[in-house]
Amino acid sequence: MAASSRSRMAKSITVNLTESERIQMTTINDHDQALQQEINTVYEEQEGEIVSFLCDLIKHPSLLGEEHSAQNLMEETFVNLGLDIDRFPINHEALKSVDGYSPSVGEWDGHDNIVGIHRARSNNKRSLILNGHIDVVPVGAEDLWSSGPFNPTISNERIFGRGGGDMKAGIAAYVFAFKTLKKLGYRPASDVFLQSVVEEECTGNGALACLHRGYRADAAIIPEPFNETIMSAQMGVMWLQIEVTGKPAHVLHDTKGSNAIEAAFKIWAHLKGLTVKWNHQKHPAFEDTENPVKFNLGKINGGEWASSVATKCTMDIRCGFYPGEEPKDVRTSIENHLNKAISGDASLAGTNHSISYQGFQSPGCVVDTSSEFIQLLSSTHEAALGRPTQLFASAATTDVRTFELYGHIPATCYGPEALNIHGIDESVSIKSTVDVSRVICHFITQWCGIEKDR
Repeated sequence: MAASSRSRMAKSITVNLTESERIQMTTINDHDQALQQEINTVYEEQEGEIVSFLCDLIKHPSLLGEEHSAQNLMEETFVNLGLDIDRFPINHEALKSVDGYSPSVGEWDGHDNIVGIHRARSNNKRSLILNGHIDVVPVGAEDLWSSGPFNPTISNERIFGRGGGDMKAGIAAYVFAFKTLKKLGYRPASDVFLQSVVEEECTGNGALACLHRGYRADAAIIPEPFNETIMSAQMGVMWLQIEVTGKPAHVLHDTKGSNAIEAAFKIWAHLKGLTVKWNHQKHPAFEDTENPVKFNLGKINGGEWASSVATKCTMDIRCGFYPGEEPKDVRTSIENHLNKAISGDASLAGTNHSISYQGFQSPGCVVDTSSEFIQLLSSTHEAALGRPTQLFASAATTDVRTFELYGHIPATCYGPEALNIHGIDESVSIKSTVDVSRVICHFITQWCGIEKDR
């Protein structure tokens, strides 16, 4: 999940089914009560297996461009599930002309997506994509971790390790949802595509490459770590880099120079002030979310010499914006705002700045929570876990936008509870991971239907 923690605010979802849908669901539930109990029993027995798989996956440090070994494990896992395999690299040249593409932040060998393909014999219900990203963010200061970030540890019924929550636990959840049906001698009665993708944390081009390759379905679930809520909307996200140029001088004559590093912080303050204005412009999907527009100064680099006034400084910045706004319009707003603010700041005289865009150029989206897909996922959660579903409007971005905006595929995030994602001592709840997997398994039996696994 591309950064920002879960909001404190969530809303309950009301299941609105027609009378015929209620009759059909009652029939399904009555008919499959024995199967539902069998599924629950399998989950009681396989918690250790889920934990072991997740720990194995965490041990593979799948940082950006280094996903190869983790994807090897995913390919082996999909093969063992009896799935056909499609392993393919991200072809940025082919994607540049595709709607939804974000400028690449690099090129790497072995930078592959893995898709496990299940083709149903009957295919008489609805198809499904189960998507998760294998890439993880940098670990930060490794010495601050209680244990090595890629040395998974278990404490207080939680698994600690980089990427455990965001989002390898979600991958484990959908793997075992499919595996559980196989253990019981069943398989989905519609096509299902299990996707392990790269680049979710910087561009989303991994999921976009799957869509461009032709993978489509009647719905898509991404088990991002949103604490068992159903995502109702997500913000747009833009990455930009501001390069500030000052005037170098010896520190002895500092008044004759212009320090680019000091100027950069002033420019950042001007830019961050834009969040106040944008947060006042409420969006209906985020009316209960406090300050959903978030800007972040994530990286800074500048200067040449301790005794020289710094010539250049670059800032890597993440900006959030509301659904319905086009990235090109957001770029114009940011540039106009900065030009006006800088021209009115006498302390920035003698400095220049330029803005470039790389990484996320990703609009937000709103999920139709009245759809049959969301209603069924909600009712399945409530039946399996015994508590109402909560809706969650995310101030972060996810690959849901790719399915919703460019594939016109109903999609949402529904995943386990995690702490400190993108931070130190990231962890995920074992129980929540198992519960989410169980809900997804129950959902598959109703959305896709089941057939005997010969």
